[in-house]
Amino acid sequence: MSALMGLSLVSVAVSPVWAQAKPKSKAERVAPDIKLAPEVEAAKLRDAALKSNEAYAFVSHLTTRFGARPAGSDSERNSAVWAAEELKKMGFDNVRIDTFPLALWQRGAESLEITGPFAQKMVVTALGGSGATPPEGVTGEAAIFETYQDFTTSTADLKGKIVVILQPTVRTQTGVGYGVNSGSMRRQGPEAAKARGAIGYVMRSLGTEDHRFAHTGATRFLGDEGLAALAISPPDAEQFERLLKLQREGKAGPLTLKMVSTPKFLGNGTSQNVIAEIKGRNRPNEIITIGGHLDSWDLGTGATDDGAGVAITMAAAKVMIDHKMRPERTVRVVFWGSEEVSQPGDKGLSGATAYAEKYAVAGSNETHIAAAESDFGADVVYSLSLPKASDETFKAKLGNVLYPLNIYTDRADSTGGGPDTGPLKNKDVPVFDLQQNGTDYFDVHHTVDDVLERIDPKKMDQNVAAWAATVWMIANTSVTFAPNPK
Repeated sequence: MSALMGLSLVSVAVSPVWAQAKPKSKAERVAPDIKLAPEVEAAKLRDAALKSNEAYAFVSHLTTRFGARPAGSDSERNSAVWAAEELKKMGFDNVRIDTFPLALWQRGAESLEITGPFAQKMVVTALGGSGATPPEGVTGEAAIFETYQDFTTSTADLKGKIVVILQPTVRTQTGVGYGVNSGSMRRQGPEAAKARGAIGYVMRSLGTEDHRFAHTGATRFLGDEGLAALAISPPDAEQFERLLKLQREGKAGPLTLKMVSTPKFLGNGTSQNVIAEIKGRNRPNEIITIGGHLDSWDLGTGATDDGAGVAITMAAAKVMIDHKMRPERTVRVVFWGSEEVSQPGDKGLSGATAYAEKYAVAGSNETHIAAAESDFGADVVYSLSLPKASDETFKAKLGNVLYPLNIYTDRADSTGGGPDTGPLKNKDVPVFDLQQNGTDYFDVHHTVDDVLERIDPKKMDQNVAAWAATVWMIANTSVTFAPNPK
């Protein structure tokens, strides 16, 4: 018994052969640092973003808590404070709010009606930054033009008349139909009508739907005061078309309009940019700036314009934080203030200008590698356009990551990346563009119908996936881009 016990004790005491091997050095015990290719990591972020509704949750809270967020208003300011606190909770670095001066514009009473024969009221809204009529309004003969070109080429006497332009906005995937009209008919039209003696300006809303609500949007003025300017709903513009037809057939005489619009500039105030970062682990002074604008028009709740863009770009960065994937370059998220409202002297983009003048200046220790804004609603991204890249293989590698999202890479170099990147582009910061499907965007753009119910959460997730993958690839390679053509 004792012998067996002894053997047992001995057998317990003897270590297995593997335990008798020579101890490994510290270097041997540390797991090798396996660095995955950026495109592999980008695909991981892409797939993770598709399973999350972070962006939709954010825009839901934003629009529910604060509603409309006109530039310089309490709601815009309060939403900025809230957003900064949320970004801190999410784990972003260097969260701050930068304020800048702003001339505050406020909508007043607004109405338009045909008086006398064919008397009826129209659905209208004032253009942002437009001038005012007296409180009792103005009354004048309607000078009706079917297109803006008809207006600009006409030699008709417009003194004492109210100009009415009926040109529709063409529905396109890229939104180019809106761009053509907004730059001329809305921004330049009132000033041109005023120069010819008109006492008011009315234009068909820059919308692509046939619902009876009007679309606002910024206009400009160069002197001390702008002309009173209204947008009418598309059905009301069609009503004018039919009345114009009756005039041409000799079945109706000149139309008399009564126009009331009493907006005003309230004086000087402030707006703000909200800024947050994921600081780069190797090259923190190389900056990739993405974002959207936090302000909105006062009619809806600014869900698609541009709560969606704010939420999409925030969520694209947050997915990196959630997966503990710190990029090599710094990813900076900016919620620009005061994108929508125009300013005296034909100025605008106050928040974007303030950002560019502070952070993209000569002698700064920061280098902006690239910038882009999401400001085209929440429908799916279908293409990517990049500036000319230093690495000719970069576009193909990124294209392979985006291909499962049904996104193609445009062969042409990008020319823009959203309104708020304009001041950066002017300072030679390269901008890129994740182009969304805008076919339906101008159905609700700048209207009372720009609300959360117009956002599809799954389409929004596709946006987040595209932004996360694209930004990660730029942040984790040595690629640089040439400035965009001006």
